[in-house]
Formats: sequence, C-alpha cells, structure tokens
Amino acid sequence: MYRVLSKCVLLGFVLAAPAAMAQNRTPTQEPGHAMISLYRVAPGKQADFLKWMAARDTIDQQLGLPRAQWYAHLDGDSWDYIAIAPDLTDAQQKKVDAAAHAKGLATGPKASIEFREFIASHTDTLSSGPMTASELSSMVGNP
Repeated sequence: MYRVLSKCVLLGFVLAAPAAMAQNRTPTQEPGHAMISLYRVAPGKQADFLKWMAARDTIDQQLGLPRAQWYAHLDGDSWDYIAIAPDLTDAQQKKVDAAAHAKGLATGPKASIEFREFIASHTDTLSSGPMTASELSSMVGNP
C-alpha cells in the first residue's frame, strides 16, 4: 500500500510542476513541447551520470536556454531520474553542440556512446504542455 501511495504522490509532483508553470502562460498561447526522459542508471554509474548531465546543464544555463527539471527517484518503480526538458529548435541545438564542443565535451554519435556507458535503460517521450486539464479538455472539443 505504501509503494502505491508513494507512486501516486511522486506522479502528482511530476504532473503538478508543469501544470503550475502553465499558470504563467496566457490562454491564447499555444503550449510548448517538452521531452520527458526516464533514466535507469547502470549500477555504480550514478555519480558519473549526474556529472555528465550537469556539464550539459551548465551549457544550457550559459546560453540562456531553459534548463531541464530533474526529479530523483525516492521509492517505487525502477527508474532513477526523470528529466523534463524543452524541445530545442535546430538552431538552439546547434548552439548547444558548438558550446559543448568548445568545452571539450563530446557531441553527436560520440556523446551518444558516452551517455550509454552510464545507462541501463532510458526512454524519451515528446509531449505537449504544460497545460491545465481544462485546456486539454477544450482541445478535444469538450467545453
């Protein structure tokens, strides 16, 4: 029972954070897109994974790009971290790659191989939001 309750509480936090941000969006604005990623880190690679991700987070911050929101697993399912990040434009991604390359960080296929050294499994899901439940209901034709 405790595990089910803790999963519900965590899911509530994950869903509430973007919904709270939706309050800052005017109703006429279209919702943005976000990439939601779930990570299960390979045993013994937690610190390396976080250091690798933090280096990339610093680049986003330096470029003035929105940074991912991270959630750490406390109890329940088998994932370790969830990241909710903006879906960057091609131009923004090129700036990120150039800045990463200038700092000596891997980009492209080499970065993908490095990343996989830390990961047991992960999923990425492109989503639309943040939105309120009322906005979603209106989008499907429910007044």
